[in-house]
Amino acid sequence: MKRVIKVLVFLVISIGVSAQAVPKRYNSYKGLVMAGYQGWFNAPDDGADRGWYHYKGNNGFTPGSCTVDMWPDVSEYEKTYQTTFSFEDGSPAYVFSSYDESTVNLHFSWMKEYGLDGVFMQRFVGEIKNKSGKHHFDKVLASAMKAANQYERAICVMYDLSGMQSGDEQVLLNDIEEIAVKHSLKDRTKNPSYLYHNGKPLVTVWGVGFNDNRRYGLKEAEYIINGLKARGFSVMLGIPTYWRELKTDTEANPGLHRLIKKCDVVMPWFVGRYNEAGYENFRKHIKEDIAWAKKNNVDYAPLSFPGFSWRNMKPRDTPIERNKGNFLWKQLAGALASGAEMLYVAMFDEIDEGTAIFKCAKRVPVGKSVFVPIEEELQTDHYLWLVGEAGRMLRKEVPLQMAQPKRQ
Repeated sequence: MKRVIKVLVFLVISIGVSAQAVPKRYNSYKGLVMAGYQGWFNAPDDGADRGWYHYKGNNGFTPGSCTVDMWPDVSEYEKTYQTTFSFEDGSPAYVFSSYDESTVNLHFSWMKEYGLDGVFMQRFVGEIKNKSGKHHFDKVLASAMKAANQYERAICVMYDLSGMQSGDEQVLLNDIEEIAVKHSLKDRTKNPSYLYHNGKPLVTVWGVGFNDNRRYGLKEAEYIINGLKARGFSVMLGIPTYWRELKTDTEANPGLHRLIKKCDVVMPWFVGRYNEAGYENFRKHIKEDIAWAKKNNVDYAPLSFPGFSWRNMKPRDTPIERNKGNFLWKQLAGALASGAEMLYVAMFDEIDEGTAIFKCAKRVPVGKSVFVPIEEELQTDHYLWLVGEAGRMLRKEVPLQMAQPKRQ
């Protein structure tokens, strides 16, 4: 009898250990809060040989010449890089490089800590067709794939067509074939964290249907979508805000709707389209989007962004204020109240346009360039915390509340 009991105990323990050892898999975008991840920042001494990439302005990365509007909180980074910017007390200011694996690892650890389900890793077609850009984004993606599995975060490749020209379609398709093999996108035992949707690994194509004189159009987009489908992927399409009505920022071509119906998920771009005062009127637009998507058997991921500012890049533009997180929360709660089944947040690390949700500084450099600090009343991690709370409400772990939740 004792022997039987020992065997049973051993089996129970073994089953428990095995259950714990099974890595988390993401079988659907539904129920997830995901963010976009640029991963495009470089420093001169990071090994990528790209200089101050995505930091510098027309005259380098110096006071009065930069493209970032927010300053990262670098207190937790393993590697940082000194700049010529300084704080009010004269001490030098430091930034990070996305090229460093330790940077990406830290970011994914934050995602797990605060409950952000994962990220869409940007790959810019205009960059990866060049040796330097491909080398950088390959390194960042490799770091991210490793960190995603370590911290059990969902990860998905997103191709940004900005900068693409007609004829570059095969660059994208060749790239995804290479990535699929290198990172085992179709082998869930080797890469369990890669995001699947409708039974297939998901790939996002962003920038289809815009009417801003791009050097590619719906013909090229359809070639890419068909190519991805033929290679066994599901597809999320990033499209303009007024895609359904084919107006304003959208090409007036009904062929866009035909392409959308070929895809599995649609994600319209809302950044800069409204401010906090105008959002309530915009909510009906989201409800109508969701209704169209359901009718046409396409899943819908509404976008939220915490604010917007690119005064150092384009000084004449008016910023969209964050209002201590109230603007972001109105969008997150509004999307959930409208029936959203998944959420997209722009962006995780976008300090150029002031949409970053990761830890940004409250104490910023002073001088000729003016930076947007995290509000004095908030902690530097407040926006990460907010998207984590939205995830809990999306999964119905806690009741939805329209007012911004208060931290304990």
